[in-house]
Amino acid sequence: MTLRDAGRVGQQLSGTVKVAASQTISAHLIPQCIAHSNRRYPDIDFVLHDRPQQWVLESIRQGEVDFGIVIDPGPAADLQCEVVLAEPFLLLCREDHPFASLTEVPWQALQDERLILQDYASGSRPLIDAALSRLAIRANIVQEIGHPATLFPMVEAGIGISVLPALALPLPQGSRLAVKRLTPVVERKLMLVRRKNRSLSGAAQAIWEVVRIQAQRLTEARIRDPLFNASED
Repeated sequence: MTLRDAGRVGQQLSGTVKVAASQTISAHLIPQCIAHSNRRYPDIDFVLHDRPQQWVLESIRQGEVDFGIVIDPGPAADLQCEVVLAEPFLLLCREDHPFASLTEVPWQALQDERLILQDYASGSRPLIDAALSRLAIRANIVQEIGHPATLFPMVEAGIGISVLPALALPLPQGSRLAVKRLTPVVERKLMLVRRKNRSLSGAAQAIWEVVRIQAQRLTEARIRDPLFNASED
């Protein structure tokens, strides 16, 4: 089969592919994936289920979706997982907060600061808790919220500061907020996940590859961003 023939086969793929992802992933990675899929595979109907992480994992296990994109769920013998993106947690504060004048902020500086964090519907929260515990930081959590977009107005209102994943960016236009690197770097891993005992259809495999490639492009785009790279002093 020539490359031209392979491309023609790709254009002929059709069917409905159901993909589940948590809210931050759905808002900031999946739109590009759907747009790319629509261009390359016009006969594939890419259906997104935007749900909390535990719902995503359960829907994969029950076969309600073809596959999902989640934050590292830990050991899961019944799932096939592929890491597609590793990204750091960042500090979110107001522009008038003392941290806003720093290039980077040590996690230890969060001691006794008023923190606004996502609740446990988010796959990020256990990772943040683990980092705080590992670094012996006494957390003063004043608000726990469900939707990641709510972090921005809460911090801007002066209720506290926050720790958020890089994928939650960019900041809302016109906001009086700042984002800083946290040190040491604590990352979360985004994974493509499917059931081990279920093979993907040709259409679903094609969409799986679309998501993997779009995540790779996002990683490459961050290489020159100083927010993701320590200065070379």
